[in-house]
Amino acid sequence: VQLQASGGGLVQAGGSLRLSCKAPRTITSVFNSNVMGWYRQVLGKERELVADITTGGSTNYADSVKGRFTISRDNAKKMVYLQMNNLKPEDTAVYYCNARGGVSSGWGQGTLVTRLQ
Repeated sequence: VQLQASGGGLVQAGGSLRLSCKAPRTITSVFNSNVMGWYRQVLGKERELVADITTGGSTNYADSVKGRFTISRDNAKKMVYLQMNNLKPEDTAVYYCNARGGVSSGWGQGTLVTRLQ
């Protein structure tokens, strides 16, 4: 699965960003077979799961983002979104879109999110 992530940027305290991930070259049925997720990585640290969502819409969040982040997907458009509200300094990282568990898996390129101090 080829994934394209976008939407990162600089944000002030208490600000919001919406990340998007699309799979334009993936057959819809293949996209729908995957659990889609967002991960993040800080330089020198391991990549960690932020949130994921099944085809049916069941979601899972890291404790650190519960209540602030919302993951969603549009299966018809082959899109996954991550709405990030009330961003904190510790949310600064490169965010990656991921597809797993289905017919084909893959990672998107990262998109940098920076919460300004």
